[in-house]
Amino acid sequence: MRIRAEESTLLIVDIQERLLPVIQDSEAMIEHTAWLQQIAQRVGVPVLITEQYSKGLGPTVAVLRDGVDETAILEKLHFSAASDGELFQRPGGDRAQFVVCGCETHVCVLQTVLDLLQRGNAVFVVEEAVSSRRASDKALALERLRQAGAMIVSREMVAFEWMERAGTELFKAVSREFIR
Repeated sequence: MRIRAEESTLLIVDIQERLLPVIQDSEAMIEHTAWLQQIAQRVGVPVLITEQYSKGLGPTVAVLRDGVDETAILEKLHFSAASDGELFQRPGGDRAQFVVCGCETHVCVLQTVLDLLQRGNAVFVVEEAVSSRRASDKALALERLRQAGAMIVSREMVAFEWMERAGTELFKAVSREFIR
C-alpha cells in the first residue's frame, strides 16, 4: 500500500512545549516532523495538530504551529485524538490515510493509531518522528502498532511516495531544499 498525497493527512500528535524536556531525542523528533510538515504543505497534504490538555502541557512548539490555521489544531483530553470524532470534522480529517508523528509513542500516538485502524484508515507511523520518555516504551509501542496493522515508515519514504516521480518541478524543488 502506497502513501498517496491526495488521500493522506499528516497528523502531528501532542508535540507540546512542557512535555518535551522529558521526551527522548525530542529535538530530532521535532526536526523530522517539521521537515515532513514542510513537504506536506508543498505537495498539498493537509496537516492536523493535536494538543493534549494545552493548559497544562502548553501549546505545540512554535516551529510546528506557526503558519497552521487554527482550525487544524485540535484540543483534546482523551489520549486518542480519534476517540470523540472531532478529528474527522477538521480539514483533512476525512481522508483515508494518516501519516502520524508525535508523542508519546506508547500513549497518545498508540491509542490514536489503534482507533484510526479500527475505523478502517490506513496509518503510517514515521519512526524517527515519534518518541516517548523511555526508548523501551517507544520500541514496544512500534511493535504493537506493527502487529495491529500500522505501517512503520521513514520520513523519506513518505516524501518520495507523496511526490510519486522524479522530473517534475515539485520533485526538483523538494530535492534541492529537503533531500540532501
